[in-house]
Amino acid sequence: MKKNIIPINFLQTPTDNSDTIEGLKTFWKKVAPLISQREKHFDAVWEKGTEEEIFAELVFCLFTPQSKAISCWDAVNELADKNMIFNSKNTDIVKVISKVRFRNNKAKYVTEARNLFTISGKIKIKKKLSFFADIYELRKWLIQNIKGIGYKEAGHFLRNIGIGKDLAILDRHILRNLKVYKAIKEIPKTLNVKTYLNIEKQMQDFAEDTGIPMSHLDMLFWCKNAGGIFK
Repeated sequence: MKKNIIPINFLQTPTDNSDTIEGLKTFWKKVAPLISQREKHFDAVWEKGTEEEIFAELVFCLFTPQSKAISCWDAVNELADKNMIFNSKNTDIVKVISKVRFRNNKAKYVTEARNLFTISGKIKIKKKLSFFADIYELRKWLIQNIKGIGYKEAGHFLRNIGIGKDLAILDRHILRNLKVYKAIKEIPKTLNVKTYLNIEKQMQDFAEDTGIPMSHLDMLFWCKNAGGIFK
């Protein structure tokens, strides 16, 4: 792999301080072209991406919990540049990903996931993912079979490869916005499976009620507060 094999930049957007649904919908109309642009990027990863590129997206999502997304993607690209994603031990990987929190565990997650998707010495992740006709069953399989992947990370990965558009990626930032717009009554102290799936359904209902696609809401909330879209 060459560095930045899947080039992606931070798309700067306006920010928005409104706390009404009408305000959110007005802001969405302003930034929808940029969100759609990023969505096309995700679609292209699945439609045109190689096995290695799709696995690199999984590595990124293994890195992201409690770490900055841009730093995690830089770490993925540095590993790719050094040809380390597919043939290095976790003890070597950990030396490269210094900006990733809990890097010892996450380096192990990478090598374990790599073993799961390696057939005859080659990564074969796309065929395995294509086996599932139901995206919810695929998400469940990822969670059950890949250490370091929970509902948020699985949804993030599937969104980033263009096949998880109706899945929620629930972190504290998204939950705060859902509460602001009264899509949920309160932010839960913990997110167990039942709570996660209940809030995901509420978010899907909110998307339908507002006319804002579920695939746009996550990025909309991020650019609303952070002034930009990454991945």
